[in-house]
Order: sequence, then C-alpha cells, then structure tokens
Amino acid sequence: MMRSVNDMRDNGIVPSAGFTLKGWMVLAALLCFFGVIAGANAVMIRYAISTFRGEQEPSPYEHGLAYKKDIEAARAQESLGWKVSAGVSRGQDGDVFLEVQVTDPLQRPVTGLALTGALNSPPDKKFDTQLALAETAPGIYSGRLRAAPGQWDLLLSASRDGAQIFRSTNRITLR
Repeated sequence: MMRSVNDMRDNGIVPSAGFTLKGWMVLAALLCFFGVIAGANAVMIRYAISTFRGEQEPSPYEHGLAYKKDIEAARAQESLGWKVSAGVSRGQDGDVFLEVQVTDPLQRPVTGLALTGALNSPPDKKFDTQLALAETAPGIYSGRLRAAPGQWDLLLSASRDGAQIFRSTNRITLR
C-alpha cells in the first residue's frame, strides 16, 4: 500500500512547513555567537592590561648591557665570605619585623653598613615596599614595615661609603 504525502505528514513522518530556517537567521546566530566571544575577550584583555603591566625591570635593555658588571660584583661579593642570615616575623599589630645578621668568615660581626631591605611582590610592582635597616647591635640590622600575607622577594642590599658591596634576593612566604 502506497501512502500519500498528506498521510505521511499527518502521521509525523514528514515535518510540516511551519518553520523554515532562513539564511539571515543563520547569519544573525553566528554574529551573536562570535560577538559574545569577542566581548568576553575584550573584557579579559582590558582586565589583564589594567592589573599587570608585565614589566619587571624598568630599563631591561640597559640592565642587559650591564650584565658583565653584575657578574664582577657577584664575584667581589663572594670573595668577602660574609654570612648573611635574615629572620622575618609578624608582630601582633600586623607589621613585619626584619632582622639581618652579617658576619665575616671568622664569625665576627660586620658593622658600619648601610643596609636596606625591600619586599618585592612577584606579580605586581605596585605592592613593593622598601625600608632602611638600623644597626641595633654589632652586625645585627633590623627594621619593620607593612606587608600583606603571601609570597615576596626579600631583597637585601648593603653598601659602605656609597658603594654597594652586597646584594641578595630570596623568595619568602609571609603568613
């Protein structure tokens, strides 16, 4: 028995002609889809650029040219044979206390240094803080500053008579 198209349409085999997908509908759907993706990307790019500049060194080219001087300074620092140890603790008021002990190869305290410390935020330079450490006892330098919990780079720099003679960078975690 042969069925007619009308019989097939009535039984649900052939769809009715109520909805037809037009070309402009497909175009509108594609434009909306890619428009949402482009909008989300634009928001994320704007947020990424406004929160992190991506710059770690203010003058990277000049710093690269001075690389040989950095190597020579590191060798001169190593020849001193100093032992430098730093302790970091947080006080009840939330301040961070930094205490640095500097000794020579014979375990004698090294005095008379102009010692500075800095806590540098690895992801964003705008949170960096610096302080000058005062000599509180022979060979012991201390200071305090405010810093949020998290990972920091502790940068210590010692100079005498205006010339930098020691530099150290260590990653620490503040709680």
